[in-house]
Amino acid sequence: MDVKSTLETCYRSIESKMPFQPKIALVLGSGLGDYAQRLKVEQSIDYRDIPGFPTSGVPGHKGRFLFAHIHNLPVVLMQGRVHYYEGYSMEQVVLPQRLMAMMGAEILLLTNAAGCLNPAFQPGELMLIRDHIATMIPSPLRGPNVPEWGERFPDMSDVYDARLRKIFLQAGEETGMPLREGVYIQLPGPQYETPAEVRMCRLLGADAVGMSTACEAVAARHIGMLVCGVSCLTNFGSGMTEVPLNHAEVQKMGRQVTGRFEKVIENAIEKISGFVIGEHA
Repeated sequence: MDVKSTLETCYRSIESKMPFQPKIALVLGSGLGDYAQRLKVEQSIDYRDIPGFPTSGVPGHKGRFLFAHIHNLPVVLMQGRVHYYEGYSMEQVVLPQRLMAMMGAEILLLTNAAGCLNPAFQPGELMLIRDHIATMIPSPLRGPNVPEWGERFPDMSDVYDARLRKIFLQAGEETGMPLREGVYIQLPGPQYETPAEVRMCRLLGADAVGMSTACEAVAARHIGMLVCGVSCLTNFGSGMTEVPLNHAEVQKMGRQVTGRFEKVIENAIEKISGFVIGEHA
């Protein structure tokens, strides 16, 4: 797969359909897919209508780009993401983030549903991602480097921007839903983790586990975007309780938290409107 040419083809196919150049990209994970219903959407582009663009078959992921203004900021939203476990290459999985950067987005806000590994945290809480562990999956930067996107060996010491994290912490406090902070680990999936794998992840220092997000953050940082990530903790990891895991329960918990999660997102974006867009220092 020639990632650069595929990306350029995708961009050419949607360039004339974009109502504006977005400044913020927001990925709506499980439980947040219906957030767009609250917005005045100015344009919708289905993934399946973009040549070479990967599409998701996961329940709860509608599969389209939405363009809307949130607190006067031009935003492109991903209503559903694609996952490595669906059979795509890692380069295809992160193609949407690179495409949104090509659209003009400079800030990437990632959301997801995740399993809770830290016994001090509880399902139903939100966790602000302070750092991640992505060594269990292929790097999205594997293969020939594209110099226009970033350097061959990019620094990853501050993947999740400290200034954006501060904004989200403030937003959580003001909306009555204080955010936890922790380390997210991405595993390949699609099966849920075994109790032994959960113990391994906890020993590695992870507070939450999921099947997305970390690879997207790496690709976004490589291409120069500022990144922030928030996980909705939907369940305890396998073996931490006697309750078996299933996707329906994950979706159910996500729906229960949706209203509060949306308020945090809205408040944070309002604060980001005062953030100096394009300041990468």
